[in-house]
Amino acid sequence: MLDRRVSQTPSPQPRKFAALRDKLTRPYLFGAGLSMMADNIEHVITYWVLWQTFHSPLLTGFQVISHWLPFLLLSVPFGTLAERFDNRKLIQLAQVVFMLVSLAWGILFLTNTLELWHACVLLVLHGCAGALWAPAEQMMLHDYAEPEDLPGAVRLNATFRSLGMLAGPVVGSFLLWSLGPAWGILVNILFYLPMTYFMMRTPYTGHTRSGFVLNQRPTFGETLGVLRSVAHDRILLGMILLSGLVALGVGGSLQVSIPEFATTLGAGDEGGAGYGLLLFANGVGGVIGGLLLEATGAIKPTVRAAAIATILFGVTTVTVALTGSYVVAVASLVVGGVAALASASIGQAMVQLRAKTQERGRVVGVYNMFGSGLRTGNGVTLAVLGSLLGIGWAVAWGGIALIVGTVIIWLIMAGQQRRNAS
Repeated sequence: MLDRRVSQTPSPQPRKFAALRDKLTRPYLFGAGLSMMADNIEHVITYWVLWQTFHSPLLTGFQVISHWLPFLLLSVPFGTLAERFDNRKLIQLAQVVFMLVSLAWGILFLTNTLELWHACVLLVLHGCAGALWAPAEQMMLHDYAEPEDLPGAVRLNATFRSLGMLAGPVVGSFLLWSLGPAWGILVNILFYLPMTYFMMRTPYTGHTRSGFVLNQRPTFGETLGVLRSVAHDRILLGMILLSGLVALGVGGSLQVSIPEFATTLGAGDEGGAGYGLLLFANGVGGVIGGLLLEATGAIKPTVRAAAIATILFGVTTVTVALTGSYVVAVASLVVGGVAALASASIGQAMVQLRAKTQERGRVVGVYNMFGSGLRTGNGVTLAVLGSLLGIGWAVAWGGIALIVGTVIIWLIMAGQQRRNAS
């Protein structure tokens, strides 16, 4: 079976912005960006309402836990679904769940009946939709992109998702302060519709190019076999561990803590512009980074590049958490966005290129389990340390752990590569 390796030289050479030149791939990228924008609009509105309503660091931590725990528990099973079924249907199902959750938020806000348990249930459902969407989305990229263009397709997909993260705070802040949280979250439903519609029109299923479909549910032993296969590929394992370290150290703590940072920095007043700009800065770095990486091709998918980008992300996280300067916080969020995009896109491309075709969905599931699911642990840390030390120091200690852990993984991987070369 096919077992592509990053160390091989692709033939022909990858084309810059190849995904944007394809008439079928362009709508997919734009649809993914709009759905990610809707996801972030929901975060902007609901996180603000929840903080203003409950003022609870524990709930802030639970926002992270509930969003990412489904990735930890369900990524491998959902990856198996992506191997067995039409990924267009799985993506549509995820979009419908997103829309129903937004509808429920809107009704609760309109009727002023929001209770803590309502918030907990809806946050968990939102997380489940994201976990279902993730492996199906990545499987579709293998149909849209030639093998040599896959790293660029992964990078552009991450860039459009970052563009959604960039636009989400702007549009979300506008909807929040112009229409109010109830009507703002209801309008947000419209942004999930393009991807839902496009999945009715695309000819690809996520299995079209490879021709491989998992015909039966794998046994528990076969699933463990995938984990053993991952463990035997040191580069693949290193990228998965690095993604898990990012998730555990920083995860979603920056985004959910920005309302608190905005208040601390004196930018959380009525206008909401300061709050929106902080969220905007968090996304603009990812867009800039993705476009520069694709245009220049300057950074190749290597362990060294991923490690350096991850360390830089840790440094900027600590800076944002501890600075008393609003300008420094904005600048650090921009640089951190570039670093985070580079780290994630490099790791994701390397994992998908190295995964065997017959195990790809489950390997992507393992990657998501670490890279997204371990953000659950970050939520626990944020809730506990946030209650004891304050949100800022909780985020800062996560960034410090990310820096130290990345250096250790990098040194171990570099030592292994030197032994292999000798």
